[in-house]
Formats: sequence, structure tokens, C-alpha cells
Amino acid sequence: MAGTFLSSAFAVNFIYPFLLVFTIVFAILQKTKLLGEDKRQIDAIVALVIGLILISFAYATDIVVALVPFLAVTLVIIFIFMLIFGFVSASDKGFELHKGLKITFGILIGIALIIAVIVATGQWAVVYNILFTEEWSNNVWSNVFLLAVIVGAIALVVSTGKNNSGSSGTSS
Repeated sequence: MAGTFLSSAFAVNFIYPFLLVFTIVFAILQKTKLLGEDKRQIDAIVALVIGLILISFAYATDIVVALVPFLAVTLVIIFIFMLIFGFVSASDKGFELHKGLKITFGILIGIALIIAVIVATGQWAVVYNILFTEEWSNNVWSNVFLLAVIVGAIALVVSTGKNNSGSSGTSS
């Protein structure tokens, strides 16, 4: 299989880690103004030196190369969550969701996204077997359901209690 320069070992092990670290260090130095205000050249030199030091050590470069795919996948997952949650909680459409409803939708979207990632990685059967077919799973899920009912009842009582106590003030 013919590879391109973009997938060559030189690009993956030297150019990409250098560019990533250089850009991140430069951006952090620019944002924090750690070395002074309007010191772009100094920030660039420091970022260049740190990037060159990184690619000088194979162990450090290997760590960065191994972590970048996780970073990319995590960023895509966060982007999808924010995109879906933005559709649910958008307020420019003429209505605003209650704060509790936004939290509920956020939790449900998060759970759905976790399940989607598990399915996409091919680990659904493993997770399903651990959660639902073990001997202890019936007891655990019964207790989780009971705890959820209790927490829901307490939340309902507390939220209704706040509404009633605020409206029962005396007028002089």
C-alpha cells in the first residue's frame, strides 16, 4: 500500500508532535502574557525550543503520538454532545427550557453518547454482560432503581416546598 507524506513515519513522529506542542505553547504564552505583553517573538522562540526539545526525545514524542488519537476522539465526542445539547437548549427559538429540564436532557444526551461510543468501539457485548448477566446485577439494579425513586421523591418535595414557602409571605 502506497503511503503519502502525511502518513509517513517522519511526519507522524516529528512534524505533527512539533507543530502541536509549538502551537499549544505559543497560544498559552500569548493568552497568559507570561513573558510580557506584545512579546510574540519571545513567545515564538520559547514555543520553538520546547517543540524541538519534545522531538529530541523519542519517549516524549511517543507519548504525544499515542495520546493524540484519544484527544481527537474526545474532542469529537464533546463536539457532538455540545451540538445535540445546543439543539435542545437553544433559547432563540422563542421558548426557554426550565433549568431542571436542561439538566435532565443533558444527562440523557450524555448517557446516549456514552452508549453510542461503547457501541462504536465494539464493546457493547462486554459492557452488557458485565451489567446485566452477572449474578449480582439483579440486586444492584433493584437498589439503583429504589435509590432513584427515593432521590426523585426528595427532589420533588424539596422543589415544591421552596415554591410554597416563597409564596406564603405576609403582607403589611
